[in-house]
Amino acid sequence: MALRSQLLKGVLDACVMAVIDEQPVYGYELSQKLQKIGLPDISDGTIYPVLLRLQKNGFIKGEMKPSASGPNRKYYFLTNEGKKELEQISSEWLQIAHPVSQLLKRSEKDEKSNGVN
Repeated sequence: MALRSQLLKGVLDACVMAVIDEQPVYGYELSQKLQKIGLPDISDGTIYPVLLRLQKNGFIKGEMKPSASGPNRKYYFLTNEGKKELEQISSEWLQIAHPVSQLLKRSEKDEKSNGVN
């Protein structure tokens, strides 16, 4: 498994909950939204187990709704517990992301100044 995939796997729950927090979505719609924000490597085979796990943990709930273009669809909503979890993950992510970004930028700058590509 590529490093990018491993990193993404670690934050995928948060990404899924963040999309659902913006508005309730069904599985395929969620996949399209993740791709649109720049995460094209996430397949339906990855998303549905994440949705099931988040639902089992009580972070999201699913509700069948009629569709104008076909069969009913299961829309996912963030629960109050899910909102709290998303806030916690977001806070922890920001505590990690900023220092790591600064470190990697510094490392990249050092490589450029030493003539390493």
